Amino acid sequence: MVLAILLGIGLAASAGLNAFLPLLLLSAAAHFHLAGIALDAKFAWLASDTALAVLLVATLLELIADKIPAADHALHLVGFVIRPLAGIVAAASVMRGVDPMVAGIAAIIIGAPTSLAFHAAKSSARVVSTATTLGCANPLLSLVEDFVSFSFAVISLLVPLLVPLLLIAAVVLFVALFRRKATA
Repeated sequence: MVLAILLGIGLAASAGLNAFLPLLLLSAAAHFHLAGIALDAKFAWLASDTALAVLLVATLLELIADKIPAADHALHLVGFVIRPLAGIVAAASVMRGVDPMVAGIAAIIIGAPTSLAFHAAKSSARVVSTATTLGCANPLLSLVEDFVSFSFAVISLLVPLLVPLLLIAAVVLFVALFRRKATA
């Protein structure tokens, strides 16, 4: 159960940066039986060919739209709803053998806030980037976010025990960057 919770938290954090990328990686891992990933029976649809194809298209659209000025702002607005939902789905889907009510509540408690916190941090960074560079740095910042989201998801899938260390590192980095911007 602890590994499932850590995996869910890691995927939810990743979903806070890119809603569909961690779900795509989770879907691929379950579909191709990688990293010992097994989904709860109620989420077996995530391992289907259809889910894999839809998540691939959604991920590509999200990654591309996030690099386009104005589209990235719209994506962030929608993200305040989509990303916590993606975090909930990711967290709930890996809680195998747990009472569905407990899994659902746990996923809401850990998935939504974790995802929303990372989305809020991402949005805050984008506001600063837009204000200081007139949005010129946003595509580069988006690439960094994509890398971090991908890395979080892969590490979560392969070594969920590292998730607490990743979260601590992310918080320390964000606080350091925020303090640096506040004093500048």
